[in-house]
Amino acid sequence: MTRREILGASVSVVASGGALGGADEAAQPGQHAAPGAPSPAREVMEAEVAAGQMPGAVWLVARGDDVHVDAVGVTEVGGSAPMRRDTIFRIASMTKAVTAAAMMMLVEEGKLDLDSPVDPWLPELANRKVLARIDGPIDETVPAERPITVRDLMTFTMGFGVLFDASSPIQRAIDELQLANGQPVPMTPHGPDEWIRRLGTLPLMHQPGAQWMYNTGSLVQGVLVRRAAEQSFDAFVRERILAPLGMRDTDFHVPANKLDRLAGCGYFTDPQTGAKTRMDRDGAESAYASPPTFPSGAAGLVSTVDDYLLFARMLMNGGVHEGRRILSAASVRAMTADHLTPAQKAASSFFPGFFETHGWGYGLAVITAPDAVSEVPGRHGWDGGFGTSWINDPSRALIGIVMTQASNFLFSGALERFWRSVYVADRP
Repeated sequence: MTRREILGASVSVVASGGALGGADEAAQPGQHAAPGAPSPAREVMEAEVAAGQMPGAVWLVARGDDVHVDAVGVTEVGGSAPMRRDTIFRIASMTKAVTAAAMMMLVEEGKLDLDSPVDPWLPELANRKVLARIDGPIDETVPAERPITVRDLMTFTMGFGVLFDASSPIQRAIDELQLANGQPVPMTPHGPDEWIRRLGTLPLMHQPGAQWMYNTGSLVQGVLVRRAAEQSFDAFVRERILAPLGMRDTDFHVPANKLDRLAGCGYFTDPQTGAKTRMDRDGAESAYASPPTFPSGAAGLVSTVDDYLLFARMLMNGGVHEGRRILSAASVRAMTADHLTPAQKAASSFFPGFFETHGWGYGLAVITAPDAVSEVPGRHGWDGGFGTSWINDPSRALIGIVMTQASNFLFSGALERFWRSVYVADRP
């Protein structure tokens, strides 16, 4: 598996739930850390740390106001500082749901229309050409059969996305233009206007609406929010989502006075070659230590388990946070519904078997069929390529969040073992 796949793609969501062990940080009001014997989830995580798969992790499971948090290991490879409840993590693709929420706010205000072409806001994407074949030269194209709509961006059916073939002509062009489509590090050096201009010079990979393709839709959404809201994307997210929810440690960068809480970014170990790739530098040298030129709606945020709980709980509560409506109930239903048709799923590819049990909402995956973790479909959430994962399970009124900074955790089978162990603990 390539570095592009690790950082750009998130593994399939598997469900979670259950009681966990205690945390080393004091509980916040209305929350508590659970003491007692190690939980099955903790046993899984301790085994991963002992095997050297990751230096440490923090996880959280909540049922309403009953919140259980636990942590194991240390914050960086070779370090001694323990993982804490307030450790800050690069959450990569867990950013996508936050971006989708920002989009839905503008839809509610009438500034965006889901079924309208994006052309008025993003003229760079008007009058598209489409590759005649996905592996062909980028100048061999056919006309797009219709414009890209706002809904296409939300459902990842715009016709452009992560392509897991670095040798293809279109992928080489993406890399040459430094669009960073599929990896949060290195970040694109271009501002939003220049980034979208460069994207607009390339043909689409597929016809709009034909199939699902990962990631690019969220990058474009960030630019669209900026133009429709007439303010920077990161400022909009802070003012409309992070501040109202009280997500004090979530942002597109880590300020200097919090860098001591940023978890070190571990290595990805290629299972075929054993080669290790450092995913980001640590501390003040991290790509997240200063405000980005391009705040990424696909993978730009850092956060903590408690901060992300506030966002997840708002969705679980139908858009309400502490009596204040953040999103309409209709917007939340739209975000958490599967919008892909059988034909789109059949034409699409991701991880093997992904669309047998998954669909796609807005910024997150939706479990559409019973799987190895739960017989009850309907949970939703998403993962981040640095080693983070989140689910909401409405059938159990349960939220689960786990954060590491080791991609191996996602792709070695450990994530599935973790969520299954938590689900076992949650059974009556």
